[in-house]
Amino acid sequence: MMKIADPRTFRMIVRTLVSTAAVFATFGMATHAFAAGEVVLYTADGLENLYKDVLPAFEKKEGVKVAIVTAGSGEVVNRATVEKDSPKADVLVTLPPFIQQAGQTGLLQTYQSVNYTNVPAIAKASDGSWATFVNNYFSFAINPDKVKTEPKTFADLLDPAYAGKVAYSNPATAGDGMAVIILTTSLMGEDPAFDYLKKLEQNAKFHTKGTGYLDVLLSRDEISVANGDLQMDLDDAANGGLSIKPVFLAAKPGDKPTTFQLPYAIGLIKNGPNQAVGKKLIDYLMSADVQSKVPDIYGIPGRTDVPLAGKNGEVVKQAIAGVHLIPVDWNQVMAKKADWVARWKSSVIGASNKPLEVVKPK
Repeated sequence: MMKIADPRTFRMIVRTLVSTAAVFATFGMATHAFAAGEVVLYTADGLENLYKDVLPAFEKKEGVKVAIVTAGSGEVVNRATVEKDSPKADVLVTLPPFIQQAGQTGLLQTYQSVNYTNVPAIAKASDGSWATFVNNYFSFAINPDKVKTEPKTFADLLDPAYAGKVAYSNPATAGDGMAVIILTTSLMGEDPAFDYLKKLEQNAKFHTKGTGYLDVLLSRDEISVANGDLQMDLDDAANGGLSIKPVFLAAKPGDKPTTFQLPYAIGLIKNGPNQAVGKKLIDYLMSADVQSKVPDIYGIPGRTDVPLAGKNGEVVKQAIAGVHLIPVDWNQVMAKKADWVARWKSSVIGASNKPLEVVKPK
């Protein structure tokens, strides 16, 4: 087996493979020849270290292999949608509003896991089609070794010093990308938000299908500011050896930095090939034992009876101290999502002559 001494190099390779998986997902091509008896997990990127820690015990207990396909949060839902008539996966983990999309379009099957009991009603579907797995917060990120003066407001990103040094993921394919629109419209109003994004496009270098690869590009100093989420950015900095620091922006000078919860949610795919084991996998990932390990990767347990504890839990608490949290009406987001994506493509990136979908930037 090849050994990689530098964890930063290893993480970059992982993120590159994640990005490659997104390419195959987009065109309906198989990234894995699924074997009979496997349980297949389609998951948004960012939880790789948690899966690496907890899945071997599940595989040993159940005598089954967990095959994982990782991509942007919208990409995994898109792939499951393409496969809807002949599902290849059993369990889905993705971000809002894509988990709501999966529920509304009939991709998910009702399953009231016994371990959903301690997930708050606001953090799960009433019909049991999905529940919050790992709680999280939307954030931006910088390379602290290169960016000496942290941006404090959205207006700061319009400074000519950031020309060609800003990137964020495509709102059509990434939950973190859609989060850019959600937060700016919440703080500014819809029309001013799209006016702002159009101005920001002058400093944008490109937009990626998924968000995970942006951390690698930040660490390489190919960009200076990107969107992300708190869990993934803290995990990449601590466990991936990347030069990443999450930051939260304020609407205007003097305001508090503001964000909202952007959780990873889990659901059972309807008519999956190994549904019985898929249910067991959901039960396992939502168990108190696995949930207690969520703070290890800087996530917040989805269950209220499992505390955000330990050294990494304290880091998360400190990171969000003083940050104003706003609620999000995900039903409203779902109602606006298609219009927002179309508007973003036409009035934001459409006037820039940039490609709509960059998978692995050159």
